[in-house]
Amino acid sequence: MTDEPKQPEDELRDAEPQGVEESAGESSAEDVHETPAGGDAASTAATGETEEGAEGEEEKFDWYILKVASNREESVRDALLRRAKIEGLEHYFNEVIVPTETISEYKNGKRRTKKQKLWPGYLVAHMVINDDTWFVVRETPGIGDFTGAAGRPTPMQEHEVERVLALIRPPAEKPDKARPVISFKAGDRVKINEGTFQNFEGHVEGVDEANGLVTVMINIFGRSTPVELPYWQVEAV
Repeated sequence: MTDEPKQPEDELRDAEPQGVEESAGESSAEDVHETPAGGDAASTAATGETEEGAEGEEEKFDWYILKVASNREESVRDALLRRAKIEGLEHYFNEVIVPTETISEYKNGKRRTKKQKLWPGYLVAHMVINDDTWFVVRETPGIGDFTGAAGRPTPMQEHEVERVLALIRPPAEKPDKARPVISFKAGDRVKINEGTFQNFEGHVEGVDEANGLVTVMINIFGRSTPVELPYWQVEAV
């Protein structure tokens, strides 16, 4: 059995002359017995606080932005998660996301929806930063580094996280509505290709991307009149 490390009181007792130790008798033995118990309790409490504090700091999840190779976002994400699993560190990676949004566009009179990357060349990761996870990230092919000062991982600020998550995770009560892609801008010359004003020409007065509407100024009975139309009813001249 390994001897327990001596307490400071033990070391002082050993340094005292033999006569003094004998004169202490049972009193010294009692003192020696009680002091380590108190010391151990205090040490355990202190150690518990330290470990708890260290653990709390070590396992703090934050959102980070990773620079990655463009057009390889999905494969780089998969490689990172696979490497983390091999290293037994997958519990430190909650989510690694390729930020995308759903857009709708019309081509040849047909509407189609598709996923479009919000920030080509970047991933958003909800993870814990420590020496091991930082090494896994840096050693994964296709990943440049974290965004941050001097390459040091810097967590995203709370308002940034809320804005990003609002874009890539529509609220449950709101369906994932595709954002229309409108190629027109104010001043463009356009032609209305369907609806009540089919074949009328005019210029774009305004664009409402949120609702997919375009306001076009057309000439009706010699007067310039604004009409609001779904963007797919308009084409460039």
